[in-house]
Amino acid sequence: MKEKLIDKINVVLKDMGVENADFLVEIPKDVKNGDYSSNVAMKLAKVLHKSPNEIGKEIVDKIDRDGIKNIELVGPGFINFYMEKDYLIKNIDYINEVKLDYGRNENGKGKKINIEFVSANPTGILHMGNARGGAYGDSLARIFKFNGYDVVKEYYVNDAGVQIDNLGKSIRVRYLNLLGVKEELPENGYHGNEIVDIAKELFEKNGDTLKDADLEYFKKYGIDYLLGKIKEDLKRYRIEYDVFSSEKDIRTNYSLEEFIDKLDKNGYIYDEDGAKWFKCSLLFDDKDHVLQKEDGTYTYLMPDIIYHYDKYKRGFDKMIDVLGTDHHGYVARLKSSVKALGNDPDKLEVKLLQLVRLMENGEVVKMSKRSGKSITLSDLMDDVGVNAARYYFSKVSLDTQMDFNLNLAKEKSNENPVFYINYAYARICSILSNYEKEFKIKEYTTLNNENAYNLLKVLYEWPEVVKSASDKELPHLIANYAYDLASAFHSYYDKVRIISDDKTSTEENINLLFAIKYTLKISLELIGVEPIERM
Repeated sequence: MKEKLIDKINVVLKDMGVENADFLVEIPKDVKNGDYSSNVAMKLAKVLHKSPNEIGKEIVDKIDRDGIKNIELVGPGFINFYMEKDYLIKNIDYINEVKLDYGRNENGKGKKINIEFVSANPTGILHMGNARGGAYGDSLARIFKFNGYDVVKEYYVNDAGVQIDNLGKSIRVRYLNLLGVKEELPENGYHGNEIVDIAKELFEKNGDTLKDADLEYFKKYGIDYLLGKIKEDLKRYRIEYDVFSSEKDIRTNYSLEEFIDKLDKNGYIYDEDGAKWFKCSLLFDDKDHVLQKEDGTYTYLMPDIIYHYDKYKRGFDKMIDVLGTDHHGYVARLKSSVKALGNDPDKLEVKLLQLVRLMENGEVVKMSKRSGKSITLSDLMDDVGVNAARYYFSKVSLDTQMDFNLNLAKEKSNENPVFYINYAYARICSILSNYEKEFKIKEYTTLNNENAYNLLKVLYEWPEVVKSASDKELPHLIANYAYDLASAFHSYYDKVRIISDDKTSTEENINLLFAIKYTLKISLELIGVEPIERM
């Protein structure tokens, strides 16, 4: 209906000599302002050299009123449209026909998107920041796919470099400690309990036979062990990747020296104090950065540059990296490297996730009660469940700092949005358990009231919401919609007797409930929340 209104307005504007006008048609927050409202008259005041009221009156007089019950010109020039309600009623049967494909579209057909997210170093267990980035990246991938895009979910494994050397050294020290050898962890070594667990496993399997094993053995064993744990946690968190890319493979398959030469030929390398510097201040950064140190070793930026070059080679129309807010300064040098190697930097988007505070009993929680260490993703899933974790991280915009209220996430009350939504879904499933399928209804006669219209309007908004969530890359629009739909249902349930002696009314309400069930299920699944049928 929104698109139809836009088309109707554009027909009038063409007659007024205006084409490709930039204006909005939106659903007003206050229902008193109509079903839809447009700012078109105000947007064209300067173009047409007329007052918004003059322009608005001309549009109101000339617009095709098919499907429009009433039009009001108000305030400084807003045009409010009150629509005939038939389209809302007809949407029930449409939803029940397409079921879980309601809102699915082909907007992204032919376009290939890569989303790289989490990509935590295999030197420890996943933590809260990974949980938030994981929820965002996976939800965005689901939303893109629903909008017709070809999506590749990717995890970049930093399995080479200094941090992996320190991992191997840390495991070896802990192993030797178990043999009674007194040795201290290296500077920048890893102190996590998982390192001790790896050493214990090695000791149980091999006894003292590894005391002379080289560092590579401990490095490989540690990477395999920790990456395995990471994959287990992610699978439980309902995230499965299409591709795992390896820094080690990047270093093997590409010559870092050749890329230094490429950048040099393009005019972006200079020597200073024995090091090779990337002249990214010529592009997007405000300062230059070392790529190769005086001793010949490379900084961590160099393999990242080649990794993104490899992504471009794979032919994506868009690449999205989801990084922590501490990578803010990294974005400019990464985009600079893309440009310096001859690729389009606009194809690369970097999303920075803001910090999360865990709150319990009004206080910030920093440590796990079980391990005495920082809260891990596994801890969180054990404590509040996967549904709550996925929903709470999805309902807040990624660029906003958030507080995760542990008490509220576990509460079985309407104050907890996860419970509130699931209760709506379970209540619908309970009612529908007595009905095998939708009824065949020629004409709806009992849903022509404001209680029903308010709910039907929310249902009707879904295709626009899911398209907007894709276009704007905002999964929280889906999470908030699920809550709004659940709220509209609860309100309807409280005011209307769904099952009654009136056979016509009952059958029409059952069809309405099937439509709500399909739509609510889709919206939850797009943010990785599994709908609960019984509570």
